[in-house]
Amino acid sequence: MIDVPLIVSLLVFSATVFFVAAFLVHMGYMRGHQTLMHKIKQDGRTVTEEGSGPASPSMDSPVKGQWLAILARLGRLAKPKEEEGITHIQRLFLRAGYRGKNATVIFFGSKVLCAAGLLVCVFVLQLLKPGQVKFFNLTFFSIGFALVGFYLPNLWLSLKIARRKEALTLGLPDALDLLVVCAEAGMGLDAAMKRVGEEMKLSNKTISEEFKLLNLELRAGKSRKDALKNLALRTGLEDVNSLVTLLVQTDRFGTSVAQALRVHSDAMRRRRTQKVEEVAAKLPIKLLFPTIFCIFPSLFLVILGPALLQAFRTLNN
Repeated sequence: MIDVPLIVSLLVFSATVFFVAAFLVHMGYMRGHQTLMHKIKQDGRTVTEEGSGPASPSMDSPVKGQWLAILARLGRLAKPKEEEGITHIQRLFLRAGYRGKNATVIFFGSKVLCAAGLLVCVFVLQLLKPGQVKFFNLTFFSIGFALVGFYLPNLWLSLKIARRKEALTLGLPDALDLLVVCAEAGMGLDAAMKRVGEEMKLSNKTISEEFKLLNLELRAGKSRKDALKNLALRTGLEDVNSLVTLLVQTDRFGTSVAQALRVHSDAMRRRRTQKVEEVAAKLPIKLLFPTIFCIFPSLFLVILGPALLQAFRTLNN
């Protein structure tokens, strides 16, 4: 039997999605066309002579701009009023490698959009499910899916921060070795950091960007102490905090930078070796439970299974 209300609901939902997508694409084309015409009128040149804008309106970029604008509007409504919460999110985005001005509001807009999207999925599944659904169950699943969607961007941000910290941890020993070589060759600390940022571009892009940003802050007139503290704030790593503390104290007391970096590099490698040894020592204990609950039952089944079958057949006969 054909469920007429279900078919009507699906048709209405599909038509709504189609019209919203068509509206966004149309707005993207109009925005690209208006941007292009504005550049032509402003510069008084032909489109082919312009180096800053494309020759024809792009489809992906305007649509992406519209989506980001929608997310920014939603984020301004959903972001917390307390300045402390916004500062904490901005610090997390710095550690994830995102330094845009609208990153925070887009993040909160994504939280609202994910929550609304999963809530719509619950209602669509309720329409597709035959039979009547209890109001309590519908309310419970709606609230649960909305909360999951609201915290999905937090999970994505945590994964991005963890991945970036891993890249920084892997590239920091090589960067320290290069700093030691440059300092022992007679270069100053600022020039050594600039050279390390250039040399690490191919092997570790993340550490190269951080050192380049540190060099830009120094060139802009910020003190070395503040620039180093900003480096520690952006990375959020204990090893980088130790390095920043060492460099600040070296700059303050006037001790040898090369010798201090050499000692710190050796200590950091020794500490990393101890961490690896600690992980290796914990490995047998962590493998104990999978071995008992996953491997041993399979072995017992393979080894004792034929013997038990043979014993059952003998007893039956």
